[in-house]
Amino acid sequence: MKKQIAILAFYITGWKWDYDNKFTCDKSVMLAAPHTSNWDLFYAMATYWRFGVDAKFFIKDVYTKGLHGYFFKKLGAIGVNRKKNNNLVDYAIELFKQKEKFVLLVPAEGTRKKVDKWKKGFYHIAKGAKVPVALGFLDYKNKISGVGGLIHLTENFETDMQKIEDFYKNIEAKYPEKYNKKIF
Repeated sequence: MKKQIAILAFYITGWKWDYDNKFTCDKSVMLAAPHTSNWDLFYAMATYWRFGVDAKFFIKDVYTKGLHGYFFKKLGAIGVNRKKNNNLVDYAIELFKQKEKFVLLVPAEGTRKKVDKWKKGFYHIAKGAKVPVALGFLDYKNKISGVGGLIHLTENFETDMQKIEDFYKNIEAKYPEKYNKKIF
């Protein structure tokens, strides 16, 4: 049913997929970039539904409570109390250890506002869990959503981040003025 909803949503909105079996692993940290709009979640989830990826993502726990909480949990939300000093990196690594298949969607910018550089939690999660980073993207200029491949991290942070930055440099955000293409 989710697959049919995704196909219909993309047909109505005129979006396309660029997937081409580039994402072929059971565990990964899936980058969600650029992230400048609430619509990003809609297009990202439709993409994962279309290709059968059961992606999970962290969200303020207020969204996972009450009646609307059921909806967000079905989307893949994992509620987090942001008022507490949670160590999300360690928590995410533990989730990877517990599950045979686990894709964690991470908006590395950490917000829809413009930032000077990306947060590095996604990198530390992937390194700690020993999983690749999948390059999930939404290109609003060309109306394309997809996964641009996998990055298997090395011991060189700058080299890894440069590969990621190079991939995203031509991707157009919904609100380009909120997206900093210099990520580190």
